[in-house]
Amino acid sequence: MALNKRGSRPIVVDGKGYRWFVRRKPTYSQGLTWSPLSFAVERTDLPGCATLVVRLASPHPGNWMNAPASPVLPSGVASAIRQALDLGWQPDHPGSPFMLNLGDEDQLS
Repeated sequence: MALNKRGSRPIVVDGKGYRWFVRRKPTYSQGLTWSPLSFAVERTDLPGCATLVVRLASPHPGNWMNAPASPVLPSGVASAIRQALDLGWQPDHPGSPFMLNLGDEDQLS
């Protein structure tokens, strides 16, 4: 699964380029706060390889229930990438998306 370049943001972590993406509009489930905010990450130079999908504890900022939400910051994305790499994510190999659930931890800062 390759990320759409439109709307994604570049980030460099430990000398390697990545792109990350958060949906602008919440899904139905995120809008009702049934599911948390998530974002996707992939290597810039290897689109189509294993994507990282990160689920956070916070609701989507655009939720319809006015639940307090926090933005996804580049420092939090970098931290999530490092955690996923430590847990075995191989962004330079094709494969299924790698899921990283940070829902039990505090919101990324």
